[in-house]
Amino acid sequence: MSLPPASFQVQPSAIGGETGVPGDKSISHRAVLLGAIARGRSSVHGISDGADCAATVACIRALGVPIERPACDTLWIEGVGAHGLRAPAGTLDAGNSGTTLRLLTGLLAGQAFDCVLTGDASLRRRPMGRVAEPLCLMGAEVLTTAGCPPVRVRGGRQLSGIHYQLPVPSAQVKSALLLAGLYARGETCIDEIEPARDHTERMLPAFGCAIVRRGRQVCVAGGQQLRACDIDAPGDFSAAAFFIVAASLAGRDTLVIRDVGVNRTRTGLLQALGSMGAEIELLRPRWRGGEPVADISVRPAPLRGIRVPPALVPAMIDELPVLAVAAAAASGCTRITGAGELRLKESDRISVIARGLRALGIGVQEAPDGLSIEGGTLDGGRVDACGDHRAAMAFAVAGAAARGPVEVSDVANVSTSFPGFVASARAIGMRITGGIGGA
Repeated sequence: MSLPPASFQVQPSAIGGETGVPGDKSISHRAVLLGAIARGRSSVHGISDGADCAATVACIRALGVPIERPACDTLWIEGVGAHGLRAPAGTLDAGNSGTTLRLLTGLLAGQAFDCVLTGDASLRRRPMGRVAEPLCLMGAEVLTTAGCPPVRVRGGRQLSGIHYQLPVPSAQVKSALLLAGLYARGETCIDEIEPARDHTERMLPAFGCAIVRRGRQVCVAGGQQLRACDIDAPGDFSAAAFFIVAASLAGRDTLVIRDVGVNRTRTGLLQALGSMGAEIELLRPRWRGGEPVADISVRPAPLRGIRVPPALVPAMIDELPVLAVAAAAASGCTRITGAGELRLKESDRISVIARGLRALGIGVQEAPDGLSIEGGTLDGGRVDACGDHRAAMAFAVAGAAARGPVEVSDVANVSTSFPGFVASARAIGMRITGGIGGA
């Protein structure tokens, strides 16, 4: 059958074998930004080759930082120091990457020049007030467009450290404030209600920056100079999540995913799946570049519905779409609450996932902050990913576990985070065709 452009078609599959996943996207972004304002050459190994991280690299180059790629998974960054960035010739384009836009806004708040940041149509609908407001409390001048991008950051402002409690868990806001705090007088402290990803505060000491932790508070003193270092990014847990669920639901035998980052602020999915009855084991636990790493072994297992603890949601916010697919194939009801943040992602993920699962024969009820999913048998059908890369890959996993073929439309943005998804999925037994332009 001829597929329309940017669609997947997935047949019922039998998953197993051994594979790897791309380098961690969150770590890659932060390594490029910190390497840019350090002194000396930083090497980043295992860097994500997705379009989101490419947007960060392009923006940093536009700010006058030389970056080379001596190998497909390696960058050399010639850091220019804290005050060596230059005004770009034009607007900085973050593409589809909210991490690029929000973290850069924090970094640019302390520079001497004006800058405008924007992104694609999807990114221009995402909220920026949550970053702009605390930065303005520090003395920055950050102007949004009705609370969204484009964002104008006016330079030459003297920043002062603040103590700020995040109203909702957000690694992007926390990281933006820590980056701005490097340019502020005094100490900048961020209090978290629930812990969000901590890659920035793990990485800053590698660049010679002192970080103070007090319970759920993290603080940085302004005026510290960063020194170049080498960063070795592990495999991206968020990418591995799709294969973990696929192997749980449609496994023919064991699947092993090598060299995956298992930072506790990222692996809530493992706890949720474990409560559902999944058979998952972490093999060869070790440390790499300050981050915990392991091989993840998954065996097929029948799953049961659970009530997902809201406190677990921040550690699995990007994995909730594929958890919803696991819930759809489980026995009983799964309830997800405390996940209103999903409505502010690349799409309204709560609505997109609910519509997609209903199209595959699953009973789903939406709430403002979550979903109730009546597990059963996934049927074949057609679903729309609405340009959301995580929804697209989650529905591909649903196709592997369904009893008939599933066609997923509007999947081009998978390239933002996992450009080799189709080839990697085929390598472990997923019967998938399509992609950008069909295949």
